[in-house]
Amino acid sequence: AERTSKSYGGQDTMTWWLSLFGFSSAKPPEMILQPRIAPGSCWAFQGSRGHVVVRLPEQIWPTAFTIWHISEAVSPSGEVSSAPKEFAVSGVDEAAAETLLGTFTYDVHKEIAQTFHVQKELPRTFRYIKFQVHSNWGNPEFTCVYRVQVHGKTASH
Repeated sequence: AERTSKSYGGQDTMTWWLSLFGFSSAKPPEMILQPRIAPGSCWAFQGSRGHVVVRLPEQIWPTAFTIWHISEAVSPSGEVSSAPKEFAVSGVDEAAAETLLGTFTYDVHKEIAQTFHVQKELPRTFRYIKFQVHSNWGNPEFTCVYRVQVHGKTASH
């Protein structure tokens, strides 16, 4: 299975329109690890379902995740239908086995940075975290993820 969904580049009028705002070409999934939160500075994937696996610098006991998206106020189109809505987060071990850490909903009507806590006791530490988007806020073309942060304790503590 693919570790990460393919980035969305688009080849239609919407792409031309978005290029006016700095969204002219497909950005790599690494965008979600950068601190910049500005219109177009996101990782986009086609449709409303996609995933990315993040390799952490070391094994951790994950405790929470923070998801970021721009607000309607700064969106060039005045709306944020490309924001992730329902998503799941899993820990992934070296054999690619996944342990569900929780299912969550990002609310575009709340703060741009929203933190979600792990929903179950963890049996082990993880070096890989999978962020699986199940839906967005209505955009049929693509979903945009601006930033994902993983919070936790290192395995050595």
